[in-house]
Amino acid sequence: MKEQDIANILQSVAAGAMTAAAALERLKTLPFEDLGYAAVDHHRTIRQGFPEVIYGEGKTAAQIIGIMEKMAPRKHPILATRIDADKAKQIRKRFPKAKYYPGSRVLTLTFGKITLQGKGLILVVSAGTSDIPVAEEAFLTAQIMGNRVEYLYDVGVAGIHRLMSRTDKIREANVIIVVAGMEGALPSVVGGLVSRPVIAVPTSTGYGASFGGIAALLGMLNTCAAGVTVVNIDNGFGAGYFASLVNRET
Repeated sequence: MKEQDIANILQSVAAGAMTAAAALERLKTLPFEDLGYAAVDHHRTIRQGFPEVIYGEGKTAAQIIGIMEKMAPRKHPILATRIDADKAKQIRKRFPKAKYYPGSRVLTLTFGKITLQGKGLILVVSAGTSDIPVAEEAFLTAQIMGNRVEYLYDVGVAGIHRLMSRTDKIREANVIIVVAGMEGALPSVVGGLVSRPVIAVPTSTGYGASFGGIAALLGMLNTCAAGVTVVNIDNGFGAGYFASLVNRET
């Protein structure tokens, strides 16, 4: 429920078009709805501008379906992350219009066209093809939150000419998400090319000494390029969400 929805209810009561009892029925589950295994936060759209996001790991398909059944009547976009293929198959039996992206393990359900809220372009850049699953999670998150999003894939520092050939697109972006594993050098390079916020996402891609993404994480935290911030390892969702918040303000 959005602020305008509440205003409409109050106006209906004031105009005599809705009884107080009917308004109370509409509003009683506004803060949250307790399912026993989950307390669905219906108030989050009002507080943060986007509904609660479902984190799929550790939840059963039945639990995820139960949460979605409480969210769907409000017609807000639904985003679920870390959904494996078996869970997605069960969820899509209940919600056939849901879209599943197996590479990034993201599932979405939308009701009509997403309203653009972002002020500019969010560009998602990945160092290598192996980083695309995390990059796609960032892309889909930013997109469903109402942003114009584009991507550049496989433009890492091992072939820096690939990146430099796309500087016009990079400088067009309002916010840039840069996804990289191995030593995590790409965000520093991009950060040195632009005057826009750069959100660095370390991935667990790499050989043994990458320590599952820790090497990339530390490299990004130690960047010498100003204007670069860093999210957790493989956290494409966090990058996409933060980029969307920045894009609404800048």
